[in-house]
Amino acid sequence: MRVLVACEESQEVCKAFRKLGHNAFSCDIQDCSGGHQEWHIKGDVFDYIDLNPFNEFKGWDLMIAHPPCTRLCNSGVMWLDKRNLWKDMKKGAIFFKKLLNVNIPLIAIENPIPHKYALKIIKKKYNQIIQPYMFGHPERKATCLWLKGLPKLKQTKNVEEEMLKLPKSKSQRIHYTSPGKERGKIRSKTFKGIAIAMAKQWGINENQTKRTS
Repeated sequence: MRVLVACEESQEVCKAFRKLGHNAFSCDIQDCSGGHQEWHIKGDVFDYIDLNPFNEFKGWDLMIAHPPCTRLCNSGVMWLDKRNLWKDMKKGAIFFKKLLNVNIPLIAIENPIPHKYALKIIKKKYNQIIQPYMFGHPERKATCLWLKGLPKLKQTKNVEEEMLKLPKSKSQRIHYTSPGKERGKIRSKTFKGIAIAMAKQWGINENQTKRTS
């Protein structure tokens, strides 16, 4: 499959699809940190929806996107008024909605649980909420998936019981990440178990995909 992983600098999802033989590329306005610059498109994702920069093919079969969530997530809604961030929120929500409506047959967009103001602009509720502990990571981080033409992601290894025995500093490691310039990258990185599940469950011939949305 021809796979575009939008707004991804870590290349975690891209590498999972590449490992299974798919023609996958990450795309972000930042340089990648995943170690494979040859699979990375640096630039605005909307410039590469119809044609990738390597001229290998035109169009994509599947897009998995990780748009910036800082102004859209419910956990940060309190700052919209306190810091007058409504303009930034609207810009982020419009970007999200634009990704959701690109002309690609199969789409998955992931983000934390959004607040009502973002959903009012996006105009589509998420299809599914997943947790890292459903995919072998004893951690908690609720992640929503908006799906087009794809089935819901099935859990692969539920370790919730193991997670519940851990202190919050470990089970909610992402939440307790120390402030710093790398904090955003660490918090936004896709868990490896989730990336592998996406590649194995969605990385098949689109005619074989059981579409549910």
